[in-house]
Amino acid sequence: MESWGEIEGKRVHDPSLNLFRHHPSDHYCKPMKAATVCKAGRCVWVPGPVIVGAGPSGLAVAACLKEKGVPSVVLERSHCIASLWQLKTYDRLHLHLPKKYCELPLMAFPSHFPKYPTKEQFVAYLEAYASRFDVRPVFGHTVVSAEYDERIRLWRVRTSWGADQEDGVEYVSRWLVAATGENAEAVVPDIDGMGDFNGTIMHTSLYKSGHMFEGKKVLVVGCGNSGMEVCLDLSNHNARPCIVARDSVHILPREMLGFSTFGLSMWLLKWLPMRTVDSFLLLASRLMLGDTARFGLRRPHLGPLELKSLYGKTPVLDVGTLAKIKSGDIKVRPAIKRLTGHGAEFVDGRLEDFDAIVLATGYKSNVPSWLKEREFFSEKDGLPRKPFPNGWKGKQGLFAVGLTRRGLMGASVDARRIAYDIEQCWKAEAKQPSTL
Repeated sequence: MESWGEIEGKRVHDPSLNLFRHHPSDHYCKPMKAATVCKAGRCVWVPGPVIVGAGPSGLAVAACLKEKGVPSVVLERSHCIASLWQLKTYDRLHLHLPKKYCELPLMAFPSHFPKYPTKEQFVAYLEAYASRFDVRPVFGHTVVSAEYDERIRLWRVRTSWGADQEDGVEYVSRWLVAATGENAEAVVPDIDGMGDFNGTIMHTSLYKSGHMFEGKKVLVVGCGNSGMEVCLDLSNHNARPCIVARDSVHILPREMLGFSTFGLSMWLLKWLPMRTVDSFLLLASRLMLGDTARFGLRRPHLGPLELKSLYGKTPVLDVGTLAKIKSGDIKVRPAIKRLTGHGAEFVDGRLEDFDAIVLATGYKSNVPSWLKEREFFSEKDGLPRKPFPNGWKGKQGLFAVGLTRRGLMGASVDARRIAYDIEQCWKAEAKQPSTL
């Protein structure tokens, strides 16, 4: 098995040599000519799983596997781990949940980190995590397709890399783990008149700080956690933000009764039905925040936990934005009817000028763009068809981590299950007699 060549400093199987693999139905290792297995000019045989994505989810799976003695290869299209956090988030971002709910398996946050770490602290934690478990992703390799080959019963994962993105390598493995996350690609809505607007339009993936918008009037489209935080940041930098609240939204205080709202909810769910907990959260929120509908922020008919469970819609945890809305420093606007050269027309007939527009319209999975499989993953949203906690395992060695709308806690649960499942196959195959 250790017949490897070197290409650009990476271990690559020599196509002139035999390639060996195990399969649970085999009673011995079957040698196959590499030319039979590899279609690309350069081919890598991976004894363990191929993990696509070096964000928190991919690192968690690789670490859990390493702890069990199972090797893996992590492919990452960017030049760094956690590229979303490092390259596509705004400066003021903190973890929305307390750090104890955001830890990856096998390693806690440093004790001196605050309750809600900054993005820089979270990235430092991830880098220390990768170093501790010796996870070394293959950077700059974009997965263009991954397909299960029934003939050889292995996954073919084809990548492109380099400046021209034309050269590529094919990775061949028994297992494939999709870890590209729910936030792989920015969602940019098609708003009528978008091409007519003369000012700046940017997605939050490009927004860093409100400093560049000082003194300007900015329309933020989207009232989720990101939209609310961007508005707060703009206001703190002396901009004049307005936020579009097209849909209803639950706004909850980040903490209640001295506890994090999330942690309190998890504790109450151990003893009470979800709807009872929802009723408590809404009552406490009404007492602490007032009636948000008075400011144009209608609440959904379903409670926050039920809405999250059924549709994956996360409630907003307020970090100060609502006070700015109440004071009038941040204005709330209804849905946009169309954009104009200098601003926007809203569905209530109001016309208003803006210097810039920030699209806080979220992200989506990119799995359907590269994975040639439609039974386990939904082609519509790129997420597993089975809800949490059953969305981690497909067929023929296919797995998903961090794609069931349960955040870092869900990703950690997925990672542990995937590592255990692969370990069982790994150990079973190691016990099989070999005739080679």
